[in-house]
Amino acid sequence: MTFDQRAFRNALSQFATGVAVITARGPNDEAIGLTMSSFNSVSLDPPLVLFSVDRRSRSLDAMLAAEGFAVNILSRSQEALSNQFAKALTDKWSNVEHTAGHAEAPLLAGAIAHFECEPYAHHDGGDHVIFLGRVIRFASNSIEQPLIFFRGKYHSLDSGDEKAPEWPLPMHY
Repeated sequence: MTFDQRAFRNALSQFATGVAVITARGPNDEAIGLTMSSFNSVSLDPPLVLFSVDRRSRSLDAMLAAEGFAVNILSRSQEALSNQFAKALTDKWSNVEHTAGHAEAPLLAGAIAHFECEPYAHHDGGDHVIFLGRVIRFASNSIEQPLIFFRGKYHSLDSGDEKAPEWPLPMHY
């Protein structure tokens, strides 16, 4: 039986996610930036998050060597920035406003949240490397709306249909 990777990818796209740009400083002081939707929380104690990087990524070795990194959660107005950091072999940092965070990892202006992390562990994830980071600082902006990625396209949250869940939720945090 053959495994249809395209159909698998399409099925995975049914899970809506936010969009993040992972940033770091490489061993030669180069700025690194990667757009991704494979970001999530892992643990509150210790505070851990994870993301995964394709083994074919030109930035993988620099990310593995980085002394720290930042997870920048993009706002709805940062679609162009998401596209800019998603392209390989381009000047990803052209006209990008940022400040330096932990280990000089760039913190992108306008992001709705930043998580400054130190490396905690990395693991084999098939054709990806899974990065676990220990959050040492964070900040958030609850005014702006998030950039959402669903079915291979950017989306916005519709306002007005929010409903608080009944607690406790039967899921693991």
